Parts: sequence; C-alpha cells; structure tokens
Amino acid sequence: MTAVGRPSGGGYPRGVATLSAVTRPHLLTAIAEYDDRGKEAFIGVYGLQPSTTEELVHEGRSYDAAVVVGVAHRYATGRVATSDELGKQADGVAALLRKHGFEVTPPQGAARTPARVTKPRATAPRTPRATTPRVSRSSADERPPVICPTCFTQLPATGTCDNCA
Repeated sequence: MTAVGRPSGGGYPRGVATLSAVTRPHLLTAIAEYDDRGKEAFIGVYGLQPSTTEELVHEGRSYDAAVVVGVAHRYATGRVATSDELGKQADGVAALLRKHGFEVTPPQGAARTPARVTKPRATAPRTPRATTPRVSRSSADERPPVICPTCFTQLPATGTCDNCA
C-alpha cells in the first residue's frame, strides 16, 4: 500500500468504481451520446446491463440511470464502470445523479417510456444542407475513443495526451 491507502499497482482494485470522479459535464456528455446512438445501440456498445431500479429524467426524457453513470465514469476515468460495480454501490448511482441536479425515478413498470418519444427539445429551425449518405456501421465494430482523464480530450493513437504530457 502507498501512503494514501491505494494499492501500489496504480489505481483502484477491480470491482470498485469511483463515482466521485464523475461530474455533471461527464453525465451530460453520456446523455448526449445516449441520444445520438439510441438506447439499444448505446447499451450494446458498452456491454452494460439495463437497470431495473431507477431511471434518470432529463429534459422530459427518461434514460437508464446505471448505464448513463457507467459511461460517464468512462469520460471521467477512461474506464466504463460495469453493471456489477455499479450494483455494489448501495444507492450510489441515484445519489450521484441527485447530487449533480438530476431527477431519478423508479422505472415505470414493464412498459418503460422510450427516451425518444417524450417531450422534444426546442431547437432552432435547421437550414437544408447537402448531405452525404450515412454508412451504417454495426455498434459491435465500434470502439469508444480513449479519453484523457485530466483534460478530457481524445487521446491520439500513441496513448499519451499531447496537452498533458
């Protein structure tokens, strides 16, 4: 053990997700990615188990609370917090979300409200632009980018942050 009580192997032992590193911007980034990908693809990319105990409600939409926190943990630390790790934290997910000003509710029975059909966001009208056809990719082929835990920018292929090195 080192002087601060952490294992000398650098970091925390497996099976412990340190939610204290997760901030509101990390959570908002995870929510935006959830919106972009859609629920099934978002859960599939990260291999997390959907939560049956709590939903995050943000701007009138419902999200799987544990999955959003698990991915927000990735933005904070570079590693996705697994469903098992989050499940070991008694009320940790809900407490974290409430601490950062989010509403947490129990799921609405078996028929959960999909995130995309509730209240739409008010946005400025879009101007038409030339678009190229999108190529559909399987979410299984896609790897999440590695993020610097200090400055939260995407790391280059070398794995060393150009800003923090």
